Amino acid sequence: MERAPADLAVLGIETSCDETAAAVVRGDRRILSSIVLSQGDLHAIHGGVVPEIAARAHLDHCDAVIRHALDTAGIGLDRIDAIAATIGPGLIGGLLVGAMTGKAIALARGLPFLGMNHLEGHALSARLDPGVAFPYLLLLASGGHCQFLIVDADGRYTRLGTTIDDAAGEAFDKTAKLLGLGYPGGPALERLAARGDPQRFALPRPLLGRPGCDFSFSGLKTAMRLVIDRLGEEVDAARADLAASFQRAVADVIADRTTHAIAATRARGVEPTALVVAGGVAANTEIRDRLAATGAAHGLALRAPPLALCTDNAAMIAWAGIERLRRGERDALDIPARPRWPLDPAAA
Repeated sequence: MERAPADLAVLGIETSCDETAAAVVRGDRRILSSIVLSQGDLHAIHGGVVPEIAARAHLDHCDAVIRHALDTAGIGLDRIDAIAATIGPGLIGGLLVGAMTGKAIALARGLPFLGMNHLEGHALSARLDPGVAFPYLLLLASGGHCQFLIVDADGRYTRLGTTIDDAAGEAFDKTAKLLGLGYPGGPALERLAARGDPQRFALPRPLLGRPGCDFSFSGLKTAMRLVIDRLGEEVDAARADLAASFQRAVADVIADRTTHAIAATRARGVEPTALVVAGGVAANTEIRDRLAATGAAHGLALRAPPLALCTDNAAMIAWAGIERLRRGERDALDIPARPRWPLDPAAA
């Protein structure tokens, strides 16, 4: 017998980068389990993610992580209504591991398979909180992506702006590496910045005040490197101030670009229900605070997923799968993995 929408249970699988993740989520928004196995220690010695190492680690652990998610949820595959696995964008080796595992389970159990866009998982993660209704303005900020999207019902996404070079999370990680903080650098840089003076170093604010909703962080990263080189042996004593100054510059740029994005959304005749931030950078407290203030100044409340759902996870993939399943969608088992896959197909 077909289950009611609230009773649906979807198994999500996420392997697009350096976390092997699986989760079980119900249609009533309850997360029954969310297991994330980080590969941070494997990649830390290299200063960043090595695609071949990531793919091998996914292959070694994917089955066990899925079993752990099912056991934690307290249900078996006979209680699962669909499989949702990330098939893009991301590192192709990792994507193939998760996609093939999900397809195999779907085939063996006769279940619908949903090939999920990783960005859609982030985009819809705030809807695990039932208070976020369509349409809303989303800032998706992570290690690989930094863009504004209007998120509407029925899987419609309109991109307003994106980064023309580095993503915000990438800039955080590369700056952290310059400061000797290791990988992943974003959280370490935020902790260091909490002890620093954000006014000490005058860093550029790329595109600040200019028209449009695009971002640029490459020049800021280069300016940081030049300051560090100039300080020489004095850099150790200035690391906290450098981190704080960099973080403040990023927050200033994001606040400015958000103001433009709100105006651009309303210029299209769309009144957003909220300003939503998602992705790993959404875990940064200063950036959240600036976004909340910017949204409030324009009559929009800031909504963000819980911190555990900001970074890569499979609960967001399972939930996005539920949203698609409710629209009657499913994918053929020959759907390919896609290392590049924009949410807005009309965007360049």
